[in-house]
Amino acid sequence: MQGRVTWVDGLTFVGEAGSGNSVVMEGGRKNNGIRPMEMILLGVGGCASYDVVSILQKARQDVFSCHCELNGERPDATPAPFTRIEMEFVVRGRGLKEAQVARAVELSADKYCSASIMLRNAGVEIAHSYRVENAE
Repeated sequence: MQGRVTWVDGLTFVGEAGSGNSVVMEGGRKNNGIRPMEMILLGVGGCASYDVVSILQKARQDVFSCHCELNGERPDATPAPFTRIEMEFVVRGRGLKEAQVARAVELSADKYCSASIMLRNAGVEIAHSYRVENAE
């Protein structure tokens, strides 16, 4: 995996991934980009959400939508690494089996999501939960 981060001005940077995609990052007070620690939080949520949806699709579950609510806790100090991340998956569909959703979240947490496993191995407490919303 490769990437490049280029300074634009002030505390604004553009990150370019080897895939060709880019994102604006900002570490100051202008709020014109995502802060680097927010990117880590969103990255772990994206990684795990990808797993959950992929696993549910393979299980032939009729998923309409999935989002992951994230809450990251950091100390009020420098440096301020995450100490705990809470992830709640809200999965909406028709005829969803709660056991399938639970299994998808478990597999993501324990086997597939490289981002959350990396953070857990570094000492970050990661809590996973889910809600199933079945449409009639």
